[in-house]
Amino acid sequence: MPMPGTKGGGESMKIGYFHAIGGAAGDMIMGAMVDAGLSLEALKAELSKLHVTGYTISAQPVRRGHIKGTLINVDVVEAYPGLRSLNGLLKLVKASSFPDNIKARGEAIFRRLAQAEGKVHGVAPDKVRFHELGVVDTVIDVMGAVIGMELLELSAVYCSPLPAGSGTIMTEHGTYHLPAPATLELMAMAGAPLRGETKEVRGERPEVGAGSHLPPPPSHFSFEQTTPTGAAILTTLAKFEQPSLYVKQIGYGAGSKDTARIPNVLALWVGETNAPHVGAQHAAPLQVIETNIDNMSPEISGYVMEKLLEMGALDVWFTPIQMKKNRPAITLSVLYPAELESSVVEILFRETTTLGLRVQPVRRVETGREVVEFASSLGKVKVKLKYWNGKAISLAPEYDDCRRLAEEKGLPLAEVYRVVSQEAGEKLLH
Repeated sequence: MPMPGTKGGGESMKIGYFHAIGGAAGDMIMGAMVDAGLSLEALKAELSKLHVTGYTISAQPVRRGHIKGTLINVDVVEAYPGLRSLNGLLKLVKASSFPDNIKARGEAIFRRLAQAEGKVHGVAPDKVRFHELGVVDTVIDVMGAVIGMELLELSAVYCSPLPAGSGTIMTEHGTYHLPAPATLELMAMAGAPLRGETKEVRGERPEVGAGSHLPPPPSHFSFEQTTPTGAAILTTLAKFEQPSLYVKQIGYGAGSKDTARIPNVLALWVGETNAPHVGAQHAAPLQVIETNIDNMSPEISGYVMEKLLEMGALDVWFTPIQMKKNRPAITLSVLYPAELESSVVEILFRETTTLGLRVQPVRRVETGREVVEFASSLGKVKVKLKYWNGKAISLAPEYDDCRRLAEEKGLPLAEVYRVVSQEAGEKLLH
């Protein structure tokens, strides 16, 4: 699944929206997904590909205020000192047997954590000692969140503003006011909104975004509502806006603390949407990487395309060009979510003859798509509908079904296309 992003083909998108009612942490993200239908056994089986032992993961139903949710417990009985550095974390992920797209998302989250911690402490990311973060349960939280979104087949994830929290927290560096400096840095890096809580009891919920000149007001929660791990996961994988979706499942991940005023839960809405909205972008930043090649076999080009698409690239294409000394050549272009850059670059440098790459950010606007089964006068056939501004504006019959009907009825394929298009258009287009 090319998450976060859009599915290929004409099916409607399955997406997730995290609503941080009481907070956001790595275990709460996993709890929300399990509560929304993710199999804990399937999650455990996938996590075993990390080749990390000395921990157990369990789930239990609990109540937080008036809401029943799922509390995930990761109990660690064996330390892994090598995980306190970024390089140690990246080596662990790289040595796992996860697909490349899962590895890339996990690596992106850990790199973001290291960058935030490094900026707070004034050191390079690869010199950061993670302390509270660099432990097995954080690794399980991060990779569990990435795996869970994959198993739930979420094409995109979104998130509400995250609660700032208030009070203080004891760390190996001393006492910090909340939100923790690393959490604030992660939010600033992503331009993500923090939510204050002082007016919540009066029905108002002020939001503090990247464009505000005011700091988040103090919260009536005196504990860490948004952890660095939770912030790193969501700022890497989610877009901070509320999408339109047809809700199919709702899950609640419970925090370890129970609070009186607001349930300490992170909600996950899972649903589908076919309706586009003007200016809709990919859930995560997109990039295009390009390179000109004049000395590589076409067989290798085809292999590279397959590897890139398997890894999570959204599109790969070749453009014929002319290079120096009148050599025929190609421009190899790859469209991909920005967090997969390191994996894309590695594939291109390892598998092709290129010596350099061009990278640029892009924005993609998409229509809604839906495949429906239509009962035509010739028989049943799947039809792909294209939506814009909530209306079906065009359609395309599926080739395989039209070919089957042409052979069954002894008709030219073009005639089957004409009949199905006309009949389906009269019934399905607005």
